[in-house]
Amino acid sequence: MKRVLLLFMLSTNILFSQNSDQTCIILNKINRLIQKEHIKPKQVDDSLSVYVFDNLMDELDPSRNIFFKSEYDEMSKLYRLNLDDLILKGDCSFLADITTKYTNGLLRTKAVLEKIQVGPIDYSKKDTIRFYKKAFTFYLKKEDIEKVWLKKLRYQILDDIAETGNNLDSLKLNFKSIELQSRTIILSNEICRINTLLERKDSQQENLYNFFCTYFDPHTAYFSDDSKSSFMASLSKEHFSLGVSLKLNEKNEIIIEELDPNGPAFQTGQIKKGDQIVSISNQKDTLHVSCASLESVSTMILSESNKKITLTLKRNSGKNFEVYIEKQIMKDEENSVYSFIIGKDSKIGYIKIPSFYADLDENDRKGCADDVAREVIKLERDNIKGLVIDLINNGGGSMEEAIRLSGMFIDYGPLSVVIDNQQNKSVINDPYRGLIYKGPIVLLINSNTASASEFFASILQDYNRALLIGSNTLGKATMQTIVPLDENTTTDFLKISINKFYRVTGKSHQNTGVTPDVVLPEFYENVYQKESNFPTAIKNDSIISLLKYKPYVKRTLIDKIAKNSSARLADNFYFKQIKVINSKIDKMINVPKSEVPMTLTSIFEQKTTREKLWKEINTFSDENNPLDVYNSTINQFLLGVYPAEKTINQYQIDNLKTNPYLNEAVIIINEFNASK
Repeated sequence: MKRVLLLFMLSTNILFSQNSDQTCIILNKINRLIQKEHIKPKQVDDSLSVYVFDNLMDELDPSRNIFFKSEYDEMSKLYRLNLDDLILKGDCSFLADITTKYTNGLLRTKAVLEKIQVGPIDYSKKDTIRFYKKAFTFYLKKEDIEKVWLKKLRYQILDDIAETGNNLDSLKLNFKSIELQSRTIILSNEICRINTLLERKDSQQENLYNFFCTYFDPHTAYFSDDSKSSFMASLSKEHFSLGVSLKLNEKNEIIIEELDPNGPAFQTGQIKKGDQIVSISNQKDTLHVSCASLESVSTMILSESNKKITLTLKRNSGKNFEVYIEKQIMKDEENSVYSFIIGKDSKIGYIKIPSFYADLDENDRKGCADDVAREVIKLERDNIKGLVIDLINNGGGSMEEAIRLSGMFIDYGPLSVVIDNQQNKSVINDPYRGLIYKGPIVLLINSNTASASEFFASILQDYNRALLIGSNTLGKATMQTIVPLDENTTTDFLKISINKFYRVTGKSHQNTGVTPDVVLPEFYENVYQKESNFPTAIKNDSIISLLKYKPYVKRTLIDKIAKNSSARLADNFYFKQIKVINSKIDKMINVPKSEVPMTLTSIFEQKTTREKLWKEINTFSDENNPLDVYNSTINQFLLGVYPAEKTINQYQIDNLKTNPYLNEAVIIINEFNASK
């Protein structure tokens, strides 16, 4: 027996050593590529070591209830300033040490939870809880672990009880029975979550690789073969899909919200709207939804590598049943360009571009630019007098598509200056001579307008080709490419920032965003994460540009119309009220909170405040008269050919009718036309 144990220990150490060697090999390959190709490479030094170590600790123990302070202090002393030296020397055994301590922490946490599970919780004891927006220091001591977890669970249970009803007196009256049910579910889910973390076959290697990468900038990342294929699929409007849309219900259960009649889930004949997803299997691993993070559930469902999925479902609190589904290539309607017409007397075209998706096969012309061109042609058949292009929440995508689309809306000339890590400058020119559309254009942008969509917006702004309304964009003006770590690998890749692009004026919106001509507030604008919020984001700068380009109209005209719009909206009830609600959101999320008493009454009041604000946001609507939104003649004909698309089409129309940003865009275009 001792011999077997000794052999096991030796083989385990050999395995750790092999993994350590491979981890360092990949990290050093990443570093070599970054030093050679990255737009702004940095030295691998103590700053990188601190960044990687701190991020790894935050990832493993965000709530500071897994590692003891003594364990953290030991790891910090050994590694926080030394990871750079260890990685460069090829010694990555630190990851095995950190993972072992993490596993031990999970096991003792599980033991504490199992102990709490069989005993009562004292809710009469006076106590408080405080919430932190950012990570706080490691503080957990061995003798306090049960106390810390009891406090956390007590809050979770009281919060869950508060969510079960709107009558505080009734909740207090039925506290005993509700508490038993809540405690059972919450403790079971916590233990299940710990088990899921313990059972994960993957190590912390990918986290380590990505923290190493994001030290250089937020958009450089390590890709395994699976993550690369999923990322590439996200750049297309067609990808492998189950053909279902999901939602979280009030109990935080994942429910089938809709089934696409053309999708594989519907075609099984076994799944219905309203079914609850209990677990998901990709034929190798099974994820229990109730105790997994939403991110891991989403990854399991959406990953391109998981083409065969088994869903365990529950219907109307009945018995669980399993359904096996093979994904099919499907069009993502929500990630496809679409268009409408607004108004009968002066018809204004509207085109929504959800992302700059690309035709990755380069044979069917299914890219974003060609789709926009088709919609413009349809709208022009109905004699539109102006065009609104909606880039709200467009996170970018293919730069090639953004270049092609930009060229369609300006006559000719330079689009941008691109600089590499050797400070070599190259000019991106309009790939097309002439315009696909000559009328006035308004662009809608917001905080989530990013990357390729910022590139497109900045070009149309600099050429005075469009008036921009909305809020400041994200602020990403770097370009990435995906390359293998070496010529022999088919499993490890790097998405690396290789260029910065500058506007034809020589300015850049990197880190600052594109500023609209008419600035309008949006919900959550102080909550959205911008490029400038990332500590490793590349800073803003500018270059001297000698480019010659011909603006489409005089800037004085755009400035005049923008000034009129801003004056018109200064007292607009809708936008003034958004600012009021945003201050409440800011206070709830960003302002440090005082300690909250651990009582049902106090936590119920918290819940009531949250619900009141959420209701205020969801029921708030524009007071303007509803816009007249309808399909172009050609799209109306196509709906008759493809009736399955009528539901989403009507949903899109209903959302646009009371859109205040679109309402102002229409007024601006009419003013453009009147000024002629």
